[in-house]
Parts: sequence; structure tokens; C-alpha cells
Amino acid sequence: MTHLPGSQGEYDPRTAVYPGSFDPLTNGHVDIVRRSARLFERTIVAILINEDKRPLFTVAQRVQMAREALRSEPRVQVDTFDGLLVEYVKRVGAGVVVRGLRAISDFEYEYQMALMNRRLSDRVETVFMMPAEQYVYISSRLVKEVCMLGGSVSGLVPAVVEERLKEKRAAVAAKPGE
Repeated sequence: MTHLPGSQGEYDPRTAVYPGSFDPLTNGHVDIVRRSARLFERTIVAILINEDKRPLFTVAQRVQMAREALRSEPRVQVDTFDGLLVEYVKRVGAGVVVRGLRAISDFEYEYQMALMNRRLSDRVETVFMMPAEQYVYISSRLVKEVCMLGGSVSGLVPAVVEERLKEKRAAVAAKPGE
């Protein structure tokens, strides 16, 4: 796990953490990150280390893709975390958790998580953001499925992610029967 400069262990409402597995990063995620960067002095894209989810990409690959896709955003940093989100938020000196809501179905889960995070630390606020309309239906799971079945994900993910997905699809196709 990397540790970011400027971490002071205090809660700062000018710093936001946008957590997720980002497997892979989609244009909906990028939209939320860019809009968060307009609201907060610093936005940290915090990639969850959770091998139980059986990710398509390694943590290092996800970090590299996110950094490349977001390199034009000077107020955005990419990091990794494991364990409790509120502990990570405190460690990096953030005061806000940003979560994306695509549909009403996302709300119940995100609401429960926000309430649990508030119970664990009443100094951490959660801000819900909706992606731009053209990205509302996009999910990492759907992008992976479409790509692995041979469909185009152009316009759904950053170019670097699209390229890595094509490489994964080619590698899987080269190993029939696995």
C-alpha cells in the first residue's frame, strides 16, 4: 500500500476519497472523479485491495490504468487501501467519501454503507454523486462481460483501459479450454 504526501491523520473536508475496486475504471468513474476534483482541493481515487472479488486486473494494473487515465487531473491522486474505509480516510487526512449512484438500486446499499461509516467515524461525511447521463448504465461488471464476449467497449472506458481489456480478451482466447 502506498502512502500519500500531505497525510496528517486529521479529517480535512477539502480532501475527498473516492473508493472502489475500479476493475476496470469506466468513463462513469472518470466523470465522478473529475467532478469531485472541481469540488474538493484533493481527490484520492482509493483502489480497494480485495482479492476475494476475483478481479480481472491486478491492483498494480488498476493503479497504473487509473493514473494514466487521470494524469491530466492535477488535484487527483491514485492510491490503494485495504481494511476499513474510515481508517484509510483518517490516515490520508480526508473528511469526505465520494460515492457514485447510477440508479435507485445503488442507493440502498450506498446509504447503508454511509450510515455504517458515520457510526464508525462521525467526522467522515459521504457525498453521493451521479455520473453524467450517458454513463448511468455503465458498470465495471458489464464492461468486462461485453468485452470478454467480443463486444466493443469504446466510449465506455478510457483508452488505456480499453487497450488492456483487449489484451486480456486476446490472452483468454489464446488459452482455449481454461
